[in-house]
Order: sequence, then structure tokens, then C-alpha cells
Amino acid sequence: MAGFETIVMLKDEAATADLGARIAKGLGAGDAVALSGELGAGKTMLARAILRALGVHERVPSPTFTLVQAYETPALRVHHFDLYRIENPSEMAELGLEDALEDGAALIEWPERGLPARIEECALRVTLDTIGETARQARIAGPLRWRQVVSPEVP
Repeated sequence: MAGFETIVMLKDEAATADLGARIAKGLGAGDAVALSGELGAGKTMLARAILRALGVHERVPSPTFTLVQAYETPALRVHHFDLYRIENPSEMAELGLEDALEDGAALIEWPERGLPARIEECALRVTLDTIGETARQARIAGPLRWRQVVSPEVP
């Protein structure tokens, strides 16, 4: 499958919100967004930005302890997964990720902890690196259709 890779500099929360809005614009049923990075890198902040751009006005907590939170948006249902506490990839079946992708989209923090390879292959992958107190570097890769969505300056 043809894909792309790019780096987007996020100087502050407003830039993160802008990236979240761009991702939200391209998000549809069956899409997975895999969010990686160290603790505190901004994975949940970016997930919140995506959900806010989709019209979620309620509180968006980190799903670290619940493992998954579901949101109904005007456009589609979105499940926000946090795989940090997954100890065995077989636990993924119990979380309902496959079902979530059948009728909606998924935002997945800590995908390296158990995301099935077939989903990761098709996912938009965002790796956040801290480069300052508020600045982040987002390394983004995924299917080619996402290129114009996340980096519109690229022809």
C-alpha cells in the first residue's frame, strides 16, 4: 500500500488543536489513528483536539484506567482506546476494537502495546516527541490519502 511520511512541528497547544482539526476532517468509519510517544508527550491532548473538532463538548478524560471511552459525534462514533495497561495482545479482542472500526473510528494511544498488525498497517500513525515545554514534533505516517489532510502544504 502506498503511503507517506511527514514531520509537523507543533509549537504550542493551538498548533496541536489545528493538527487535531485536520485529522478530524479526514476521519471516517473504519479509520484508526495510532498515537505514540512517551508519557506526557501529548497523545491525549491530540486525541482531545480531534474529538473537539468532531463536536464533542463533554469532558474527555484519558482512558488509561477504563481502557476505552466511546463518543457519539455528529459525523460518526469514535472510540478512544488507551493500551498502556494491556499486558497481552490477546486482551485486545475483549476491548472491541474490531467492532469499533466497523461502525466508527478509533483513536488509539500506546498502539505498540497490542494493536493488531493488520490495523496498524492501515492506520494513520502519529508519534509525538517533546522538544520543549510546550513544543512537540509530530512524526506522521500512513496511507497516502492522509497526506493532504495532515500536511496541506504538500502538493
